[in-house]
Amino acid sequence: MTNPKSIVIADYDYTLPEDRIAKYPLTQRDLSKLLVFKNGTISEDTFCNIADILPEDSLLVFNNTKVIHARLLFRKETGSTIEIFCLEPYITAVSEAFEQHNHCTWLCFIGNNKKWKGGSLRKEVHLEQTTDSVSPVSKKSDNRIILTASRREAVGNAWVVDFDWTGNICFAEVIERAGVIPLPPYLNREAEYDDNSRYQTVYARPEGSVAAPTAGLHFTDHVFNQLKAKHIITEFLTLHVGAGTFKPVSSVTIGEHEMHSEKIVVNRNTIQHIMHHEGKPVIAVGTTSVRTLESIYWFGVQLCKDANATAMHVEQWEPYKCDVSISFREAYSNVLEWLNRQSLDTLSGETRLIITPGYRYHVINGMVTNFHQPKSTLLLLVSALIGNHWKDCYRYALDHGFRFLSYGDSCLLLP
Repeated sequence: MTNPKSIVIADYDYTLPEDRIAKYPLTQRDLSKLLVFKNGTISEDTFCNIADILPEDSLLVFNNTKVIHARLLFRKETGSTIEIFCLEPYITAVSEAFEQHNHCTWLCFIGNNKKWKGGSLRKEVHLEQTTDSVSPVSKKSDNRIILTASRREAVGNAWVVDFDWTGNICFAEVIERAGVIPLPPYLNREAEYDDNSRYQTVYARPEGSVAAPTAGLHFTDHVFNQLKAKHIITEFLTLHVGAGTFKPVSSVTIGEHEMHSEKIVVNRNTIQHIMHHEGKPVIAVGTTSVRTLESIYWFGVQLCKDANATAMHVEQWEPYKCDVSISFREAYSNVLEWLNRQSLDTLSGETRLIITPGYRYHVINGMVTNFHQPKSTLLLLVSALIGNHWKDCYRYALDHGFRFLSYGDSCLLLP
């Protein structure tokens, strides 16, 4: 595979007027516009009709991660506000971190860090009352907890932060009550009440992301019923989206850009079902699903060289320097055999995979995705699938009133 490090990011730029960025979602999710790129031809439809457009026997793969209220705002006695942005648990697994009581440690960005001279930050968190006698928060309680944050050492441009809190509740409940949902910075507005539900997919389950897998925001129960009626299969996996998804490519060439590491969790049965769908269309819903499916392939390739690997970790440039080429089925079979040897039912790991023009997809045949920022790695991923046709698609979208970015419209890419 050709090394793509010399790709000039300026070649993946386009003019995006501010008024074309969707600052708010549509009232009804599945009434967004849908651009369809199929066999080199562009057309448009409404998203609720996507089941009629997808190829027969398609398998749709979704990322079911749930966005956490990652922004914690602490006000100092001096009046300064310190923002602690929770990125990921420090050392502990994501699922375990949310179950911890009274103490946990996270890797965080800190806003206004210069104003935090030392000591702990303190925040009073008010909880919803309930008459449920089983709940740890009842009318007999004072209906509040005290959350404190203590800064440890820096790790890159992030910090290790210890959280402690009163009350018999887990960290998942603490951050849900104390935090704010982290909208993308390009929306240029504070989160509002409706964002708590609209910046989540209807199928979001395991908590852990700081950004939504936005291609999935268009799906509704109605659309899922339509997919079922058309005998289109659906599968779910998890990639917890990190803050790096918003990191712009600031270097001249893509070779100088560093991808963030993201955690993935995929059930054994899901891997089996995807493998058995070989020869039929596998359509990824969102770039995070794309990167997860392709990362599993590359872990399967790794296992050809080291069958006794202790964990899954796919590096950024691994595909472009690998001298092994095996089929999608072989790679996924290797992963399943590895799970058997490890006595595991779930594949857990990390990926830093970057997909650029020149990459050959091994698993997916198409994708559902939103319209991405200029000069972004996500735009490179789209170009890897449909080549320079991305320019035609984006020009069409701009000329025909499509809404862009996270709360914008969608496209179905079937090369």
